[in-house]
Amino acid sequence: MAPPRADAGEVLPNAPGAVEYPDAVPVPLAEDSEPTHLESDKQAVQGTRYILDGNVVISLRDRTLQADHIEYDHATGEVTLTGHVQITEAENDVSIQASRGTFNVETQTGSFYDVAGSMGLKHKQGTGATLVSQRKVYANDNPFLFNGRMVVKTGPREYRIYDGTVTSCQLPSPDWVLSAREFVLEDGTKAHAANGIFRLMGLPVFWLPYVTHPVDANSRQTGLLIPGISPNSASKGLTLEEQAYWAINRSTDLTVGTTYYSARGWEENGSLRYRGLGQDLVRSHFSSLQDRGYTPTGGTYINQSGTDVTFSGRHDLVSGDGSASADLAPVQTRFAGDVEYLSSFPYREAFSSNFNQAVSTDVVSVVYGVHEWDDMAASLEGDRYQGEKRVQSTSLVRGVPVVTPEEQVHIFHAPALEFTTTDHRLGSTGLEWSLDSSVAALKRSQPTFATGGMVERLDLHPELAYPLSAGGWSIRPSIAGRETFYSRSRFPAVAGVTGALQENLASLNRADFEMEFDLRAPVLERTFDSGPIRKLLRHDVKHTIEPEFTYRYVSGINNFPNVLRFDAIDVASDTNEMEYGITQRLFLRRGNNTPCRAAGAATDATELLGSAGEDEDAVEDPGEAQGRTDAAASVCGNREWISWRVAQKYFFDQKFGGAVVSNGPRSILQTTLDFTGIAFLTGPRNISPVVSRLRVRTSDHADVEWDFDFDTCSARVSPSSTSVAQPCEKKFTANNFFIDVHQGEEGHTRPLFGGISYARLNAPARSYVDGVLSSVADFQQMRVLFGFGKPTRPGLSAAAYTGLDLDLGTVQYGAIQTSYNWNCCGVSVEYRKYELGTARNDNGYKFNFTLANIGSAGNLRHADQIF
Repeated sequence: MAPPRADAGEVLPNAPGAVEYPDAVPVPLAEDSEPTHLESDKQAVQGTRYILDGNVVISLRDRTLQADHIEYDHATGEVTLTGHVQITEAENDVSIQASRGTFNVETQTGSFYDVAGSMGLKHKQGTGATLVSQRKVYANDNPFLFNGRMVVKTGPREYRIYDGTVTSCQLPSPDWVLSAREFVLEDGTKAHAANGIFRLMGLPVFWLPYVTHPVDANSRQTGLLIPGISPNSASKGLTLEEQAYWAINRSTDLTVGTTYYSARGWEENGSLRYRGLGQDLVRSHFSSLQDRGYTPTGGTYINQSGTDVTFSGRHDLVSGDGSASADLAPVQTRFAGDVEYLSSFPYREAFSSNFNQAVSTDVVSVVYGVHEWDDMAASLEGDRYQGEKRVQSTSLVRGVPVVTPEEQVHIFHAPALEFTTTDHRLGSTGLEWSLDSSVAALKRSQPTFATGGMVERLDLHPELAYPLSAGGWSIRPSIAGRETFYSRSRFPAVAGVTGALQENLASLNRADFEMEFDLRAPVLERTFDSGPIRKLLRHDVKHTIEPEFTYRYVSGINNFPNVLRFDAIDVASDTNEMEYGITQRLFLRRGNNTPCRAAGAATDATELLGSAGEDEDAVEDPGEAQGRTDAAASVCGNREWISWRVAQKYFFDQKFGGAVVSNGPRSILQTTLDFTGIAFLTGPRNISPVVSRLRVRTSDHADVEWDFDFDTCSARVSPSSTSVAQPCEKKFTANNFFIDVHQGEEGHTRPLFGGISYARLNAPARSYVDGVLSSVADFQQMRVLFGFGKPTRPGLSAAAYTGLDLDLGTVQYGAIQTSYNWNCCGVSVEYRKYELGTARNDNGYKFNFTLANIGSAGNLRHADQIF
């Protein structure tokens, strides 16, 4: 068994009532050697041999030997120990208890009998010559513990354990042990044995022909992971998994494996991880399925083979003094990349274990290098966009399967050189200048259209501003110009006709003049520090109103239909608009008579919305008071409780210089993208939807958010003598509600959490954009999550979540996950369901069994946890 912890009532040496040891006797050693201290009740010397009896303690360097009787030959270093033997080594965190044994302090070898030992058990030593363990604490939660009939120490960090067991569980009642005739500990890093038996709760469970156990909890070992097996739906069958792990070095590891779906075929997978100095990192994952395919009941044959490869990495250049710039100075130069190759969207949709990834129809890859100096940045970038706009489908026409191919859009920047700046003061004039510029080679391909090779684009966008402020008012007038050159263009689409785009080999030059006037009025504020509000909330309440107004005018882009579309630069258009809005905030501030609460004591809006604080009546140490951080001190200050922003745009130019036409496709312009993500321009109009963003933090345990876009435009407008139909209705085009509740994360074994979200999208006009059918939909969805505990906490934890399609009345996905953890092992079980139309309709079970300091068995990965 492991060495016992010192009890509160244990009588320690030199404590009141304890029998004092005699003074330590230094043993003469050779030159350059450290002295050896001997302590005992009785001592005798026979030549070079010391014979010690009664509470014997020998201290040498970081090593302490204790026993009832010890014979020590300081010439040879041989030590014979009898009765209540205990040996501790502080450097290696080793402790051995035995009935008897022999040990050589010079060669660090020996033999011990009836042994219980540990590694990872730190000993806090006493002071002075009496180096006796005063307190025993585990260096980690699950140290390496062992016992055996005999233990032979063959070197400084090498042991052999005969007829023994090893475990990482706290004793005396370990949840599991490994037993074998002989364990070999190599260099204090791992133990291995042949013909081992794994025992769980005292019962033999597995016979293992060869087994290893890590000694150092912080080290990683190369080896085979425990296989995983789980049932799945009929479309996939039984799932078998096996992986091999390679600890390449302290910064890099590699995992490779395979998964077999009994109804579908083989899938290979692998992951590479690297973590370097500062923020340097590499992460990569690979998976590939060779699908045999299947035929659903009453359907047609489906094959979902595919390959998905992801890579992300970053490297920061080292600063001039040779140290990592990320640690000592702002990063000036870095290289980064986030790349994904996906050969088939149906493969990811059908086999991804992450719902958000399964339903994503976009794949974005980007690689760039950037150098920053004096608030300027120059970057070289290459990226690739791959988006699926219509999935492949199969239908029966007169009994004959007809396949409608998928539609994808691919856009490349290969490469793009960009130079940008923040505002820089122009001498002593008060003027500020800034610049956005880029040179790019671009390509786009989609059904029925592709650019003929790379299209060159040069874009220059300088701006000159003159900010002013007085009496709380802030005014920022600015003028700017934009010059964009394209080596190719396109023929404009014919209104009301959906057809293929046509590329024009003629170059195109686009230029505009821009003017903007931004006005911010003084913030209006009032503090309510008396009356019913103060009594109700027990706080002073501060209310602020922040109005905002922006006028923007852009003119000169009269060739919008001729511009090829690659990114946001290409959807710049003429506009004559006014944006107005207001932001209101409520702050809670403690009154002079209300003390700050302790950390974690807040329960609702009447409590402090912070994470630290102390009672004013509490007595604190002056040194601690002086070292209190500003964050803790500001707990009694203002805290934002509610914020609500409402904004809208009015368009004087309803056609945006001809970019928007009646009965044409839905238009996506830069001015609307900057305002809201929901497209609303399906024809000329004079007003945008009202955008509202409301956020409430009711306490430090609950957050509420309500975001919506509400279209308020009238049925008809008259921009000229001819009446033009206004393409809008008075309705919510987007309506999203979120609530998150969490209680008792710190200091509780059963933290509670939950959340609910509702999303309603009713975007106007499904239509073709650049010849591709838009996927904008009219739908209602709800997400629900609730649970208690955490997978790493002792005892029972459980969580469940689901996604509902309220229009169809179906469950898109859902999962129930529960786990139970003992002292040093735990088990997790999950049931998960997906219902994604014809692409995926399956359910399956996943499990995970974890042994502390050993590893996990099963297919419930950490990334799949829903806690």
